[in-house]
Amino acid sequence: MKPLPFKLLVKDKFPLLSTGQKKVANYLIENLDESAFKTAYQIGKKAGVSETTVIRLSFALGFEGFSNMQTTIQNQLLQQHQTELLENHQQDEKNDPFKRVIESEIHILRHLLNPTNINEIWKAVDALIKADQILIVGYSLSHAAAYWFSHMLSTLRENVSLCSPNENFVEKFCNLTKNSVVVAFSFPRYSNETIKIAEVAAKHEFQTIAVTDRLLSPIGQISDIVLTTEEKAETGVNSISSVISLLDLIIEGINQKDQNRVHAHQQKLEMLYSSLHVFNE
Repeated sequence: MKPLPFKLLVKDKFPLLSTGQKKVANYLIENLDESAFKTAYQIGKKAGVSETTVIRLSFALGFEGFSNMQTTIQNQLLQQHQTELLENHQQDEKNDPFKRVIESEIHILRHLLNPTNINEIWKAVDALIKADQILIVGYSLSHAAAYWFSHMLSTLRENVSLCSPNENFVEKFCNLTKNSVVVAFSFPRYSNETIKIAEVAAKHEFQTIAVTDRLLSPIGQISDIVLTTEEKAETGVNSISSVISLLDLIIEGINQKDQNRVHAHQQKLEMLYSSLHVFNE
């Protein structure tokens, strides 16, 4: 059986780790390329824990020891980031702000195509197709992406609702069932309201999909499926273009896997658009 990607392994085991081990896990996730070639002592020093805690983390994650964990990290990095490593440190791009932004976006979009992300995207597609209802949540800067996704998803299927910033989510939340899905958008600065809704969803055992910037973000730690768009990206700001690109992949996946229902739903919509003269065409 193919081993679980290191980042997903950490996410699965994270709640069971000690406080010190969580510090190491966070450091490794945030500095995976760098950590792949450091000693246990060096990693411990950077994470603010002892060398022993680093070694204990490797056992807690199911490895035979630190060396085995580090070899796994190195192999996965080589497989998943060869293209990224070739594009690093291009000095001319640093002097051109527009080119730097474009290259950063390209870097992020390539990150979306790594096997771990693609697997999670297909999980999200399947969950959204099977759901009887979908509740989409996103506040502050995350609301724009949440609104866009709710609109696009509503053109593919029924029973999609959006929690707007000025609304109380309780009324919409109480209509959900065990077959419903909550999609939560959460980017820095993370909204406490979104985190609270995700926690309530987890408590009621609703399946939760997080769209966020990193695997171990506050919402990433408590969601069933985590879709990340900007892990290790040096943009300086949160890029909505990469988020929309990720959502486009989900929309395309639903179009491919649920063609009959999508077609029937869109036919109904077109009839309503035409009878109500919604568009000026």
